[in-house]
Amino acid sequence: MRVQFVLQEIWIGLRRNMTMTISLVITVAIAMALFGTGLLLRQQVDASKSYWYDKIEVSIFLCAKTSSNPSCQKQDVTDQQRQTLKASLEKMPQVSNVEYENKQQAYDRFKDRFSGSPGFVESTREGDIPDSFRVKLRNPEEYKAVAQQMLGQPGVDTVINEQEILKRFFRILNGLQVAALTIALIQVIAAVMLVGNTVRLSAFNRRRETGIMRLVGASNTYIQMPFILEGAIAGLIGGLFSSILLVFSKKLLVDRLAGDVQLVSQLGWSTVLAVMVLSICFGVLLCAVASFLTLRRYLKI
Repeated sequence: MRVQFVLQEIWIGLRRNMTMTISLVITVAIAMALFGTGLLLRQQVDASKSYWYDKIEVSIFLCAKTSSNPSCQKQDVTDQQRQTLKASLEKMPQVSNVEYENKQQAYDRFKDRFSGSPGFVESTREGDIPDSFRVKLRNPEEYKAVAQQMLGQPGVDTVINEQEILKRFFRILNGLQVAALTIALIQVIAAVMLVGNTVRLSAFNRRRETGIMRLVGASNTYIQMPFILEGAIAGLIGGLFSSILLVFSKKLLVDRLAGDVQLVSQLGWSTVLAVMVLSICFGVLLCAVASFLTLRRYLKI
């Protein structure tokens, strides 16, 4: 009988404040979806960092007639210069491996890496990418020592550290994550305020019933339970809707990012499922706690 009464009171409260309940569900859904999207972006950044930082290389591009460096535009690098550079690199203690890549190999790798952007590939011709040495470092942080020794050597055009490119890219992803979490925080504050107003209005509409329950000896927990569960159920429904939005975030944002930008690794559905469960639990807990605190603060029952 007690369970039936509590459930009946929950239904009455939700039905009487249907407009505010719907607003609360929508607010919670958006807040939890943005919160989950921020977590997905964080997982994407961490997964990409752990995957790509182990594969970081220093690219030493050699002189070619197509180089932007004026000192390299007269002729391509000579065989003697190439052999001297390779020998110097192999002697450096910071270097663990050196691979030479000619123009044909560089162009083939370029087409494979950017196969998802056919327009970009078509605008690049074979020979536009010069010969290079792809250098694997024992410690990626020791890039400057290698660059300083190679720059200015005969036959060297430019030295590019892939780690710096990755850092700039991951800073952009971190910015997206901070933006999503900031908006989510604003939505969470709005949800807490809506929960408070909804619970207060529901308690005001049922003040006669709660007064009678108080007179017959009902405990505070028994009286407050329907109001707290109203908020929790609204949070649960909002969390479930946020899970649907997270599926769209995964498909339209995370997967598209991984497909269009070759530097990003794919994020598995197991991670998305874990974020969904966390978002739902957080939404339920948020609304339940907000309801409880509102009752303690504003209602003397």
